[in-house]
Amino acid sequence: MEHTYRLVISCPDRVGIVAKVSNFLSTYNGWITEASHHSDIQTGWFFMRHEIKASSIPFGLDQFRAAFEPIAREFDMRWQVADSAQPKRVVLMCSKESHCLADLLHRWHSKELNCEVVGVISNHEDLRRMVEWYDIPYHHVPVSRDNKAEAFAQIGELIDSYQTDVVVLARYMQILPPDLCERYAGKVINIHHSFLPSFAGARPYHQAYSRGVKLIGATCHYVTQDLDEGPIIEQDVIRITHSDSIDDMVRLGRDVEKNVLARGLRSHIEDRVITYENKTVVFD
Repeated sequence: MEHTYRLVISCPDRVGIVAKVSNFLSTYNGWITEASHHSDIQTGWFFMRHEIKASSIPFGLDQFRAAFEPIAREFDMRWQVADSAQPKRVVLMCSKESHCLADLLHRWHSKELNCEVVGVISNHEDLRRMVEWYDIPYHHVPVSRDNKAEAFAQIGELIDSYQTDVVVLARYMQILPPDLCERYAGKVINIHHSFLPSFAGARPYHQAYSRGVKLIGATCHYVTQDLDEGPIIEQDVIRITHSDSIDDMVRLGRDVEKNVLARGLRSHIEDRVITYENKTVVFD
């Protein structure tokens, strides 16, 4: 499959944005294979994502950026352009539960996810053998009340050492400290096992059971300093009844969790997510 350049833009909405970008691409014979636009009437912001055949453009990404910069300044754009031939480097983080990690590793191994899983970090040893079967480095960094500062400093060093593009918390059951949240803002994805904003925090299935809900869900979101309140990327639900126990809900919820996390990660690594304030625009 031919690789593409992914041009992603957000800016104050006004007349002429699409025309200006389209004219720029046309000037350089750019062949658009996918185009998505969204105008948020309430905020007055415009969002755009274009995929362009890389072979149709007569220069590389650096020259593309230099040529496009005047347009970006004119329209006060927040923008980026990426090459699909350069897969994003992903670090997975986990604790003891394996379902989300195993699902992502399988999807990566079967080339369903176009990324490089460069390492796994865990606060437990339980999943080492599974990860090393895939020939992926496994880093055990124990976290306790007494060593949190040192442990997360080591985690930060590991993330940096892999030149990581995105960190995925695949049921990593520790809260990242504020400095890491700030340092990797927009680059850490979490799966929370409830349909946020309902049942944030610990033991959401127990909370849902006590409330007698008829739907349970999962939420993939970006991590911020505010626990389980970051911009939401993907969500889904499954129906339950009064006869389902907490164990039933956990079992049913696992399928939702892994599917939602995989879809959220796919959207991120394909540059389909644009964040604005505490919301996201996710282009199909």
